Amino acid sequence: MLAGLFAFTSAYGQSNEFKSEFLSRINQTRAKGCNCGDTYFPPAPALTWNDNLFDAATGHAKDMAKRNYFSHTSKDGRSMQNRIVAAGFAFKGYKSFAIGENIAQGQQSIAEVMDGWFKSEGHCRNLMNPDFKEVGVAEYKTYWVQDFGGRTSFSVQQQKLIKSGKYKVVEN
Repeated sequence: MLAGLFAFTSAYGQSNEFKSEFLSRINQTRAKGCNCGDTYFPPAPALTWNDNLFDAATGHAKDMAKRNYFSHTSKDGRSMQNRIVAAGFAFKGYKSFAIGENIAQGQQSIAEVMDGWFKSEGHCRNLMNPDFKEVGVAEYKTYWVQDFGGRTSFSVQQQKLIKSGKYKVVEN
C-alpha cells in the first residue's frame, strides 16, 4: 500500500488504491473498536465501498470547492439526504435506512484526514456506527467528503407478508 499520498486533484476516477486505503484505515479501526471522545465503541462490521455514495461525496466536494464554502448543507439548500438519494442510494423498499456524512478541508493525505476524523468525537461516531454498512469517499482540491449508508432488507418472511397484503410498509 502507498504511504497515503496520491496525486489526485479531481475526485473523478480516483484509483483503486484510494478506495483500498480508505477502506483499510476505516475497517482496521472498526475491527478492533475505539473510543470516540469518552465513549467506547465496540468492534463493528467492515464497511464496503458504494459507488452511489462516492458519487454523492464527489458532487459535494466539487461543489464546496467551486463555490468556496464548507458545510453539510449545499449552497442551493440541498441536505446530505437530498444529495445521497439523488445519487441513487435509495431507501424505498428497505426495512431500515441510515445515512451520515463527514467533511473536512485542507488535509493533504488520506492518513491526515482519517486521523482527524477519528480524533473528532462526532466524526468518529459516524466511522464506528454499526448501522452504517457502506461508504463512499471523495477528495477534490483538499475538500474531503465521506458519505455513509446502511440499509437493511426485509426478511424473506416479511417480503411474503408484504406481497400478500398482510403487512403494510408505511414511509415517513
